[in-house]
Amino acid sequence: MTVRADDARVDIDGDVMIITINRPAQRNAMTQAAARVIARALNELDTNAQVAVAILTGAGGTFCAGMDLKRFAAGELPRVEGRGFGGLTEAPPAKPLIAAVEGWALGGGFELVLAADLVVAGRSAKFGLPEVKRGLLARGGGAVRLPRRVPRAIALQLLMTGDPIDATEARNFGLINHVVDDGTALAGARAMAASIAANAPLAVKAAKRIALESQDWPTTEMFQRQRPIADPVFASRDAAEGAAAFAEKRAPVWTGR
Repeated sequence: MTVRADDARVDIDGDVMIITINRPAQRNAMTQAAARVIARALNELDTNAQVAVAILTGAGGTFCAGMDLKRFAAGELPRVEGRGFGGLTEAPPAKPLIAAVEGWALGGGFELVLAADLVVAGRSAKFGLPEVKRGLLARGGGAVRLPRRVPRAIALQLLMTGDPIDATEARNFGLINHVVDDGTALAGARAMAASIAANAPLAVKAAKRIALESQDWPTTEMFQRQRPIADPVFASRDAAEGAAAFAEKRAPVWTGR
């Protein structure tokens, strides 16, 4: 299935959704129209039981150069109420989201990457938050997410200088999972998506939820707060199917129940 709009498109290939920002002549600078497409796609991701994981990428060798400044100057904000910049940054999906990055991921583009769960990047990819160079602030998640992901000094360097880092540096700081040959980030993300989609959907979704929410849990309450999320997974039909498939030496057939 393919859904097309002027600035973005959505393809569903089996159990994997691919969302492509499609403004290559403008380095995939984000627009309100593209943000709306992404927001609708993420709603579909979380409600469609046939889709296990999504990939976000950009057309033409660039991920996303951030907000379209010309449209911003004309009064357009590329955000969706309740979802934030790009229809993503304030409300990531409950299911896994992989960013496949080629070329530049700047400003809001980098913030989209920070909102993803996993990242595959081409070797020449660049990541940066240049908002301060334009009298702006990385308010789409950069200023709040980045200090939680990298050492404080590195976060402040990126936020206050506006200078980018390359894929190798980003990998060394733990911001991305895999650095691959240029032009193969989407293929790498597809391989990762296939590995995720092969697993039990309830378990994958619960694992993501616990990993993210537990960052704010007091140590003394971790297991108590985990219980209502984890217990339904252990009591599910998929848990029984996983054990049966192991015993019978066959591939499991997941139902998401």
